[in-house]
Amino acid sequence: MAASEAQLMLSVGLIEKDVNGDTLWVWCYPLVRVELREVLLRKCCLTQDGAGLHPFVFGQFGRAWYYITTVEVQETSALRKVTHFATVLTAKDFNPEKYAAFSRVLCRMYMKHGSPVKMMESYIAVLTKGICQSDENGSFLIMDYDVRKAYLTGSIKDVVSQFSMETIILYTALMLKKRIVVFHPRVEALLEFTRALPALTWHRKDWSILHPYVHLNEQELENLKLCTGYVAGFVDPDIINRTDLFDVFVNLPDSEINISQSAKETMAMGKLHKDMGHFIVQSAEDSDRTDSQVIKDISEKTRKILSSLASLAEQCDDSKLTLETLKQRHFPPATENFLYHLAAAEQLLKI
Repeated sequence: MAASEAQLMLSVGLIEKDVNGDTLWVWCYPLVRVELREVLLRKCCLTQDGAGLHPFVFGQFGRAWYYITTVEVQETSALRKVTHFATVLTAKDFNPEKYAAFSRVLCRMYMKHGSPVKMMESYIAVLTKGICQSDENGSFLIMDYDVRKAYLTGSIKDVVSQFSMETIILYTALMLKKRIVVFHPRVEALLEFTRALPALTWHRKDWSILHPYVHLNEQELENLKLCTGYVAGFVDPDIINRTDLFDVFVNLPDSEINISQSAKETMAMGKLHKDMGHFIVQSAEDSDRTDSQVIKDISEKTRKILSSLASLAEQCDDSKLTLETLKQRHFPPATENFLYHLAAAEQLLKI
């Protein structure tokens, strides 16, 4: 298990900022393609004037996750001409806590030795054995980081606390695989909020929809457009003008959620949504319930909706639902509309 989990890692890299203020990609193992390297340099706070130090950021590009840890060089360090550096890990899996812990070990190593050789040795040790051990730099064991913990780290209770009944808009958008864009000028706030959202559709356990840190850069936007549905985070306020990129826009600092004009018909709300919204709020506001219990509550309620949908589909040819079948049930218009588009999202619709 440790070996197979370790093989999810793709590369380790190093970015430095020197005493002259120049920031350079100085080393990686194995080779990182040029396109991805450009993205990683853009994400690293050392290349962003006046951005401040972001100790840890993560995101996704071209189906690869990246995890960037940035530190200021201490005077006692072996590095003489460097003021800051960042370690960059890329991997196939979403697990920020795992890669943040491994990055801390790599950073201490580089600070002490001033050479990437030790970093590469540790990377290979984790890749082959799932562990690297060092008395002076700390140890890292890949088995300590279960992916379920990564999925459950975001707080649904915090999301509901901020948006209350409007959380149903986020739930509906996720269920229908719509495009959600979240704006906040602080990347840390984006990372914390966006990572929680896929848990609203726990039955899918799909964090590949998450793109928590995207720049208004054509290369990155083209990559985003390849996805059918997503949760994408932006620090640039100009994202509000890119209506081609979202069905639902979340202004996090102002606690506002807006549905785009083009998605209003699909996202029409009715009694089903109202009942589900009340259920989510009631569960999340119960101080005795943990985040995982709230996620379980929502998941169980969702499964009932999906089971009803599947049983309707079973009555049709090829177990695929048709609009005619839905109309025969005389659902309220908003419910019929939601179930029709949900069937499409769950691949239960006859095309």
